[in-house]
Amino acid sequence: MKFVDEAVISVEAGKGGNGCMSFRREKFIPKGGPDGGDGGDGGSVFFEADENLNTLVDFRFTSAYKAENGKGGQTRNCTGCKGEDLTLKVPVGTTVVDIDTDEVLADLTKIGQIEKVAQGGWHGLGNTRFKSSVNRAPRQTSNGSMGESRNLKLELKVLADVGMLGLPNAGKSTFIRAVSAAKPKVANYPFTTLVPNLGVVRTERYRSFVIADIPGIIEGAAEGAGLGIRFLRHLARNRVLLHIVDMAPWDEQTPAEAAQVVVEELRKFSPTLAEQPRWLLLNKLDMVPEDEAEARCQSVIDALNWEGPVYKIAAISKTGVQTLVHDIQDFLDLRLEAIEENPEILEQETEVRARIDEEARERIDFLRQQGGRIDNELDDDFDDDDYDVEVQYVRD
Repeated sequence: MKFVDEAVISVEAGKGGNGCMSFRREKFIPKGGPDGGDGGDGGSVFFEADENLNTLVDFRFTSAYKAENGKGGQTRNCTGCKGEDLTLKVPVGTTVVDIDTDEVLADLTKIGQIEKVAQGGWHGLGNTRFKSSVNRAPRQTSNGSMGESRNLKLELKVLADVGMLGLPNAGKSTFIRAVSAAKPKVANYPFTTLVPNLGVVRTERYRSFVIADIPGIIEGAAEGAGLGIRFLRHLARNRVLLHIVDMAPWDEQTPAEAAQVVVEELRKFSPTLAEQPRWLLLNKLDMVPEDEAEARCQSVIDALNWEGPVYKIAAISKTGVQTLVHDIQDFLDLRLEAIEENPEILEQETEVRARIDEEARERIDFLRQQGGRIDNELDDDFDDDDYDVEVQYVRD
């Protein structure tokens, strides 16, 4: 299944049915008065968050959607049938944006959440509605109103508690394989990861969290270089970011330089995102000579002026991984307790995510205006067989 995290569609709600003009005619009742019924309301357009979906690929093949029109009124004061509503199912984590106004119409973050994005047209009135003491035989009706039509952009951001951040081949996928049942592709070359991978980390029987790995970012990513810019927006919903650094790099770049590149590109992409809680993971220390390990670690810390949590690990052998996993779980649990005690924290988180979304959207729109080829803008000769992936939650 192709992973698509953005789609542009148009939706149109149904038109309301027209009112009916009719007069009652029965035997021995030649002038029975008006009996024209009202029309039916037009169907509205809704979006529903479905946990069984994980990509917006279906919206790439069908881009126009219309709800059913309401039926016209009938004689004998019969109201026309209401148009059937149209419910479009999207993955959890989808944001619906009106392209024409840049208004965020819906943010579907909960399973089963349903939001209306286009109101159906209202029904027209039959001539019975216009009867009065001075107008016993009205010939007036009203037509149903048109339904709303919108041009929408659907943006998918994977829902995860923890996000991985780092250069290509830093060991992000290896780390996810070490802590969860997810099995992303791992190989000894850059850009092994082409799409986000999700894994559920189970620390105890009833304690777990979801971790996301996005493709690595490179220098110039904020200007559209590489793959990372296409998926940085997925980190907007994470409560903590794990900045993983390769301490035994495959190229001539030092670990300190690599760490600085990631931080700088993150700031360019979204200053608000760069300010979110971030932990430093110094990976592949099993490949570093013991007499050099401490100096390399300190060089990274000094280069970043780092004051946050630091973990020295070797993901492939799971060295230091369990301590990190339990610390993450404790951090998330404490944050959840704080939100329960003070709901304003959740409101603040929502505002922060909205700012990150806005900054990410501005950056991506800017790159598009500059002629950049980002996101899922594929060449006509693109081979789908090389891009077949499926993003899913895997529970052990």
